[in-house]
Amino acid sequence: MQIKMSHTATYITLHPVDPQIRLIRQVVDAVRNGEVIAYPTDSGYALGCKLGDKAPLERIIRIRHLDPRHNFTLMCRGMRDAGQYARLDTPVFRLIKSVTPGPYTFILKATNEVPKRLLHPKKRTIGIRIPDHAITVAILNELDAPLFSTSLVLPRHDESISDPEIIDREIGHEIGIVIDGGIMPFSPTSVIDFSSSEPEILREGQGDLTLFQ
Repeated sequence: MQIKMSHTATYITLHPVDPQIRLIRQVVDAVRNGEVIAYPTDSGYALGCKLGDKAPLERIIRIRHLDPRHNFTLMCRGMRDAGQYARLDTPVFRLIKSVTPGPYTFILKATNEVPKRLLHPKKRTIGIRIPDHAITVAILNELDAPLFSTSLVLPRHDESISDPEIIDREIGHEIGIVIDGGIMPFSPTSVIDFSSSEPEILREGQGDLTLFQ
């Protein structure tokens, strides 16, 4: 069964390599209507919602117990989206383009297109991801916009939950959709901060970091 109701979330099973477009459209419709989704990425499961919607953003902050100084992330389809929401000079643009799509999170100065409530309160930065996962890419392409996103690390867990059925049991009553894209072990992205003059590696995760050292 591809769709089932469990707890209060709609539980949707998607093929991890060739996701069904009919079901992707159902997910995107929910996002556009202000729902929070749990979905798989190339670094594990994440929570996502439409950029600019206050209510689902506050729900994610509440679920994750996030600090206001948390660096929020936008999932982007590619460099065009990244350049709309983050300030990219030519060398940084070329460097990021050379390693994406891939398992990196880039901390960049935000443009005026980013809602203020998503910005780091002091640095005025935003995290940018250009993921390499078929389900994530399909959602972004159908949504035709970035997705506000944060790793699905709950307060009582040390890392992102890898099993969508556990996600459904834990927070299915608080979100609109749980996507089952299979078991996804948590494999964090590398985080590179470009907000100052030189790139700074804030976290060593997946991906080749030699270009940033």
